[in-house]
Amino acid sequence: MKRNNSSPVKLKTSRGSPRPLGARWDGHGVNFAVFSENAEYIELCLYAPGVPEPETRRIKLESRTDNVHHVYVHGLSPGQLYGYRAYGLYDPPSGQRFNPRKLLVDPYARAVSGAVMLDSIHCDHKLFRRVHKLVEDSRDSAAWMPKSVVVDGSFDWGGDSHPRVPWSETVIYEAHVRGLTMLHPDVPEELRGTYAGLASPAVISHLSSLGVTAIELMPVHHSVSESRLLENGLVNYWGYNTLGFFAPDIRYSRSKSPGAQVNEFKEMVKAFHKEGIEVILDVVYNHTPEGGSGGPTLSLRGLDNKTYYRLVPGKNDEYLNYSGTGNTINSSHPAVRKLIFDSLKYWAEEMRVDGFRLDLAPALFRNSPDYDRSHPLFKEIAGDPVLSRVKLIAEPWDLGPGGYQTGNFPDPWSEWNDRYRNTVRRFWRSDEGVTPDMAYRISGSSDLYGMREKGSYASINYVASHDGFTLNDLAAYEHKHNEANLEKNADGPGANYSLNFGVEGPTDNPAIIKGREKQKRNFLATLFLSQGVPMLLMGDEAGRTQRGNNNAYCQDNDISWMSWNPGPRGKKLLEFTRFLAALRKDYPVLRRGLFFTGAPHAMFGHKDLTWFLPDGSEMTENDWNNPRLRSLSIVKVENNVGKTGKAKKHIRNNTLMLLLNAEPAGVVFTIPNGRLSPGWQVIFDTKNDKPGGKTVGAGKHYAMEGRSFALLKPSTKPG
Repeated sequence: MKRNNSSPVKLKTSRGSPRPLGARWDGHGVNFAVFSENAEYIELCLYAPGVPEPETRRIKLESRTDNVHHVYVHGLSPGQLYGYRAYGLYDPPSGQRFNPRKLLVDPYARAVSGAVMLDSIHCDHKLFRRVHKLVEDSRDSAAWMPKSVVVDGSFDWGGDSHPRVPWSETVIYEAHVRGLTMLHPDVPEELRGTYAGLASPAVISHLSSLGVTAIELMPVHHSVSESRLLENGLVNYWGYNTLGFFAPDIRYSRSKSPGAQVNEFKEMVKAFHKEGIEVILDVVYNHTPEGGSGGPTLSLRGLDNKTYYRLVPGKNDEYLNYSGTGNTINSSHPAVRKLIFDSLKYWAEEMRVDGFRLDLAPALFRNSPDYDRSHPLFKEIAGDPVLSRVKLIAEPWDLGPGGYQTGNFPDPWSEWNDRYRNTVRRFWRSDEGVTPDMAYRISGSSDLYGMREKGSYASINYVASHDGFTLNDLAAYEHKHNEANLEKNADGPGANYSLNFGVEGPTDNPAIIKGREKQKRNFLATLFLSQGVPMLLMGDEAGRTQRGNNNAYCQDNDISWMSWNPGPRGKKLLEFTRFLAALRKDYPVLRRGLFFTGAPHAMFGHKDLTWFLPDGSEMTENDWNNPRLRSLSIVKVENNVGKTGKAKKHIRNNTLMLLLNAEPAGVVFTIPNGRLSPGWQVIFDTKNDKPGGKTVGAGKHYAMEGRSFALLKPSTKPG
């Protein structure tokens, strides 16, 4: 092999230990351990920092314990760059794809030195098209590969502690590290787009003003952009293409010094914790950027393809593709489950994050090949004293057989509730036959989670997420506009249940503007007043637009970035959102995990939940079966109290009436008669951009505009 002009560094090695996996510095040297069941042997390649090529030393991992290859190298220190080469059979039809000419990233690397600029040299093969056969590629990829980095894991956490926000108080904000900070005028320019910028006082203050208790970060694991994107001058901005399950992505680091991103991430977590805000990571364990059979060899494929991936039975040169990206991690194998488990444990324990949202989660809990609620990984996570205490959220679907599993994850998991998203959108679009489903969604989705101990907290409610239209664009666009993605507008979600009021995009028409702003308030009011856990998409509080792009995964620009100059309408919406967040915090009846029963209080007789027609009469079974019913009122009462006089006051102070009119035209509601209150004060009506309103007596009329939402509270005055 080629070497530097200087003499090779003489390094003392010893057997080392198979545990822990990865590269662990102990103050005197580094222990390297990597799993491969089928490799004949593995070489450790060391690189001098700042000198990417050639290698300063190759060391064969002579020791092997339970298929873990390991060695201890004396004298190495943090900052050391390294990679692996795996030797063995190259025979894709048998599932074996070892090619030692391809440098591999350590799956347990705590940091990666830079980006992968994908090229054909990263592939372990060349394709003989005449016989459609993969033949081993002899080119060395090391010069075009980032290196794994030895990291010193010590960090002064000071008095940091996990906020441990209960689910009853949780408000989640889904955000992107770059997107939230790139245009913020009060974030120093050199910090924009970084972990440090995200932890700046200006950003944290904004989140606190919204009542946010947890920021859910889109993937921050070290990721790779697909070659097609790079060829077109684009990048994988979202980051759902993870290369390193333990490594914070260096592209979000203020310092580009390899390894510095680890401490910068920790500083960010510490800053959020200081303000009582939890950090939840969106993690992608279901697939890797190595893709299908023609994809690059960067890490797992080269270390042990047959172990790490699900291969097609009888066709081991092909991959089961439950992710839609070419491959699926083989979580049926104990070593792969350990990789996922160890990654979760590392981020929760050493990086001190507070929870995880698992992308395409059913892919991780499949056994030959069906989704399995008793999968060992469920049990391992639930049985761990650290992971069992963090917030666990599933995206409960993948693209495999039986992949839609909404409502079918076990405790203690919560789930992204797409039924909630779709129903709320359809209701406010005035679709017929949606009202019964809307009743379930707004009251906590007991049809999905009625058997769960978590109750309504199992439901993560959202109207918009990164995947689809923003809340603003739901009201401004009927059709997607993804032309900037250079896929001929064929990509992105199809059914958005949007309502654009007859004009696509920006308009000066006052009536259309008013309708759109009201619709945004309808969405936000529904989100904050529903039972369950609300999740707000970055920028929806101020009307952020992606100009109709509902799949902005490759747009690292102002299409995706948060605008901090939203204009007068955006500022009004922001104030309304803050008002809703404070309202939710003030009323325990909106935050209860127990499902409503419809049963009256033992002493006072008030039902905890009652549904009324607009004429004030209580709804019957026939009413629920009316597909044209698009208007109703709901009275929520916190009846979960005792039988004393104080309890009666508590009930009155925790009772709300919701009036929902999804009819395009106005509807006059009759305020229901009842012993609960002689009058009802309007807290807000979405026809107005500011809260407040009159008091209406029981049995009196209240006129609602088309597609509007009003909230009332009991009043001692009859109006």
